[in-house]
Amino acid sequence: MPGIKDRVAIAGVGATRFTEHYEKDHEDLICEAVDEALGDAGVARGDIQAIWAGIYYQFTGLGGPAVADPLKMYGIPVTRVENYCASGMDAFRNACFAVAAGVYDIVLACGVEKITDQGSRGLPNVREGAHPFLPPASAPAMFAMSATRCFDVHGWTKEDLARVAVKNHANGAKHPKAHFRRAITMEDAVNAPEIASPLGRFDCCAVSDGAAAVVITRPEIARTMKHKDDFVVVKANGLSVETANPMYKPGFEYLGFPATQTASRAAYDEAGITDPFEQIDLAEVHDCFTITELLNYEDLGFCKKGEGAAFVRDGLSAPDGPLPVNPSGGLKSFGHPIGATGCRMITEVARQLQGRAEGVQVKDPKIGLAHNLGGPGAVSSVTILGRNDTL
Repeated sequence: MPGIKDRVAIAGVGATRFTEHYEKDHEDLICEAVDEALGDAGVARGDIQAIWAGIYYQFTGLGGPAVADPLKMYGIPVTRVENYCASGMDAFRNACFAVAAGVYDIVLACGVEKITDQGSRGLPNVREGAHPFLPPASAPAMFAMSATRCFDVHGWTKEDLARVAVKNHANGAKHPKAHFRRAITMEDAVNAPEIASPLGRFDCCAVSDGAAAVVITRPEIARTMKHKDDFVVVKANGLSVETANPMYKPGFEYLGFPATQTASRAAYDEAGITDPFEQIDLAEVHDCFTITELLNYEDLGFCKKGEGAAFVRDGLSAPDGPLPVNPSGGLKSFGHPIGATGCRMITEVARQLQGRAEGVQVKDPKIGLAHNLGGPGAVSSVTILGRNDTL
């Protein structure tokens, strides 16, 4: 079946710093990220033929004009994409398929979110809707249920969660665009105030503002552009959707997320990945909570069920380990402006493959993975990228 493997190239990437941008609105952020990506690709706004923009919250912006207006890019298709926390990577997916289909030559995938102006604790609006009588849990409470189950079934502990936070904050301390740029200790993480037991402050990613953008084209065109010698190729994207109400599904175990398992299998099948641990050189995964990263290891096939805690404990996901995970610092260091996160992950993996990471550089990677998990495990998107010498 035709797909996108090796038919799509990343020509340029850009991102703002992810932080509390009180002095900037979403228009400032999207312009900053897009202009950096266009400059990186060596193209102008007028060269872009279509745009897909990941935006989750309606207070950030509705419809195509949310990005067309600040960019002053009119008269071309501009589509807002919303798919929970996978909104940005789904925007990337749509852009890739449009280029692979031959409809456009050069397009833009981007994502932006402006959350901190809302003045609320945690993510706004996540406790609205759903059950008519029972109020839904907060995001930390939803993922805390997975931590509780893993503690009971696998014997994991708060120290296992803390190792993820310590690793990612150490990585993020070296990244100039991370929200949090300070390393923490195991004692800091274990003894932090609880948010939703057993998850503490350092087990939860922060609310941030930010934007990221990716210029997408075909390999034959990329060979004529600024990064003609080191453009990145798209090997696959898998997207999977499960129920948004797993808490009402009697068979849901809270020991993993079926959406990630299915999306990764689809991506691996198209990319020709048969042994993820051996064939993938680095990964940016959705560590909205430390427990999520541990389960991501298992759901993505990096290790077997129940071995996620040992995976980080044994240093396998460290920057100098056999499969570095979140060398950028992940959501733990960057925070999570919903619509922007997926595109930021793409930019991080692309720059790693080009050997120009803005923070920790992984040694000589050829294949990289980016992963989003949205809502209560309801949506997952998995993208596989490769260096152009893998064509």
